[in-house]
Amino acid sequence: MCIALLTTAHPKYALIVLNNRDEFILRPTSQPHWWTIPDTSDSETPAATITPATNQTPAANGDSPSNDHNDKKVQHVLSSRDLYRPERGTWMGITKAGHFAVLTNYRELDSSTGAPSVSGTKSRGSMVTAWLGNSTEQSVADFVEGMIADGSTQGVGGFSLLCGKLRRRRQPQGLGKEVDCDELEPLAIVSNKAVKPDQIPWVCESRDEVIGLSNAAYDHPDEWPKVTKGKALLKEEIKKAVAEDATQEDLLSRLFGLLDQDDLPRHPNWTLEDYLKVLQQSIFVPLLGDQQHKDDMAAWTARSKEDGHVSGNGTGQQGPPQPVSFSTGLYGTQRQTVILVDWDGNVTYAERSLSDADGKEIEKGKGDSVFRFAIEGWH
Repeated sequence: MCIALLTTAHPKYALIVLNNRDEFILRPTSQPHWWTIPDTSDSETPAATITPATNQTPAANGDSPSNDHNDKKVQHVLSSRDLYRPERGTWMGITKAGHFAVLTNYRELDSSTGAPSVSGTKSRGSMVTAWLGNSTEQSVADFVEGMIADGSTQGVGGFSLLCGKLRRRRQPQGLGKEVDCDELEPLAIVSNKAVKPDQIPWVCESRDEVIGLSNAAYDHPDEWPKVTKGKALLKEEIKKAVAEDATQEDLLSRLFGLLDQDDLPRHPNWTLEDYLKVLQQSIFVPLLGDQQHKDDMAAWTARSKEDGHVSGNGTGQQGPPQPVSFSTGLYGTQRQTVILVDWDGNVTYAERSLSDADGKEIEKGKGDSVFRFAIEGWH
């Protein structure tokens, strides 16, 4: 039950993004790294159906990629990648050109069975990479309206995709001149519920906004407790950080602390299915599972030792080398990410891994990756 929180309330930052990815922790996932997608400006391939490129060798942690890529137009993407599905999609990413996207999913009743379902016939992660790899020439509005028009939002299960181009807004000042203002170009939230362009909310276009997304529709009348609490805590942390003139490192520490907020009730005899009913209460999800999930974890750890498996740590596979069930092992918060974008378009991307490829807990801070780069075309 993932959560994404965004705010424009800090005066030093145009945008701050927080994200917890909750998942079965043995699900194969890469570490964050730079990779590339061919730019679609000269392609007839619809933006929403781009096939991501194969993983590239990453730049050193903290470095921005080179612009030289065999003279081909490419989008340089910074993200982790889901290696379970062949699309190699992602739940969140940002490009050197300032394309940003984050996705959350939600359960809906399967039309054929009437049972709750969270998955579809197509990968939701490919929608994120579709925007990240999209031409810099296309507007956000054209992209999301095109997704609705060509049916890209259907057949993927319930989802909300927040996406946009990170740009400082410019406003006219007479005589054909424009000046920077302290606002961002707005971000769109498109979902499988939207069937017309006027059903797409636009957010983060004014100062002091705080918004939250989790595993329910963005405009659902009953906001989840974890989202309500997350937004309140984020407002509070930003207010404190501004009052104390906190350093960037201190701000990152505070925001990761917010993502650690655990309000989940504990019931020793509950199954994972039982816990699914209350996950909407807690920002952080501790490792959960019944005895079968625990046995699966133990069996995998034992097999990993016998095979001499080394935990993945780069762009390649993190998780079992052989395909495992989508629901193997324990479930909980797998990754935590904080993104800071200042008014000069400088990005700090910090991601924390909470477990290694074998599902073993990583000491807090030992699994951190931090990247810094400047957005091209910000001004």
